[in-house]
Amino acid sequence: MKLDLNLQRYVEWEVSNVMPIKEKFGYRVFLKYMDGTVRPQQKAGFSTEKEANAARDKTIGELYAGTYVVYANVRVKDFMEFWMEEDIRKRVGSSETYDTFGNVVRLHIVPKLGSKKMVDITRGDVQKLYNEKTEYSVSIARLVKTVMNVSMRYAVDKKIIPISPAEGVNLPKKVEKKPYHTRNIDTQKTLTMEQIQVLLEASKDTPIHMQVLFNVLMGLRRREINGVKYSDVDYINRTLRVQRQLGTKLGTKKEDFPPEAYRKQEVRLKTPSSYRTLPIPDYVFEAILEQRKIYERNRNRRPNSFQDFGYICCSSYGRPRSKDFHWAHYKKLLKENGLPDIRWHDLRSTFCTLLLKNNFNPKAVSKLMGHAKELITMDVYGDNRGIIADCVDEIQAFIDEVIPDEEEEKAVDEEFIDVVIPAEDYF
Repeated sequence: MKLDLNLQRYVEWEVSNVMPIKEKFGYRVFLKYMDGTVRPQQKAGFSTEKEANAARDKTIGELYAGTYVVYANVRVKDFMEFWMEEDIRKRVGSSETYDTFGNVVRLHIVPKLGSKKMVDITRGDVQKLYNEKTEYSVSIARLVKTVMNVSMRYAVDKKIIPISPAEGVNLPKKVEKKPYHTRNIDTQKTLTMEQIQVLLEASKDTPIHMQVLFNVLMGLRRREINGVKYSDVDYINRTLRVQRQLGTKLGTKKEDFPPEAYRKQEVRLKTPSSYRTLPIPDYVFEAILEQRKIYERNRNRRPNSFQDFGYICCSSYGRPRSKDFHWAHYKKLLKENGLPDIRWHDLRSTFCTLLLKNNFNPKAVSKLMGHAKELITMDVYGDNRGIIADCVDEIQAFIDEVIPDEEEEKAVDEEFIDVVIPAEDYF
């Protein structure tokens, strides 16, 4: 569905008196635009003149307040399709993220609310939706809640509804409430510095050594690691610019790409805060230099077949790694070296945990991780540390960013520059 967004940009308005309309009562609203056009809207179907006058007074109040709804007949299904194309498609960089939103809308929201008019959706409808989805899956319910909040705020902004029916509606009480846009890190699923040392040493003889370094010693996300290039390295200041990830661009077709290249396209990062410049620990910097030597040897050996894209994590032919390339090597490393069987993403949590345990500024750590907000806090209960970091689900990246005050941001930047894990002390 295509909505004419210009309808909300009226500059003047008039409301007629109540009149008989088709054996009932109603009134008309005339919206006037800068180009001189007038768009009439009829409000009818009231049983009594008194009822129509009460509705007319309410409409006038909304017009004065700027909350008048100009799209009164839009259904949820049509709005969700419009929102996905006009808002989400323009804000995400990869088809994976877009598909995550689309699946939540298509499979969980539209079947329950799709036929209703947007203006008729109530808090009760939203609560019922949350209750049903919680019975199905708590994780799905949380995703549905996020989509409803973001989409309804967009609908309010475009004057499709006067207020968000999802505002303040929570999941059922039986669902453990999480701090907004956060998750708990289970420290039993992170590595100690000694275990990191074992992993790094063991990974030297595998194709994923650089990927392990970028993950556990610099906190990069999986797709960010695969997108890092030698040109992103400042060899003088020893910093790394994180400015892309590999994935699938929206609107592209598999048949238009060489085999295995479709899901290795360069796409923009998740949020503005994901674009960041990180200090490179000495140990990682030396490894980058050694890896560059290998890259140059491979390029010279295969002048006709080498793909000189400049990726640090690549095959001997220069081809970028797939998002799951690390999996088999990583699990084998853990098993053969007696390390905890943790997820690849838990290495990123390990990086975050080590910084927090060493009393680094939580906001500075948040910037290093590429988080959208200051989401990392630490609560200490006796000898037990509970560490909270952001949820990195694809869908969570689109919450509006916090703009810190200037003095606080300056202090964070100063500490941010010096935040590195001193891994070289262990080698």
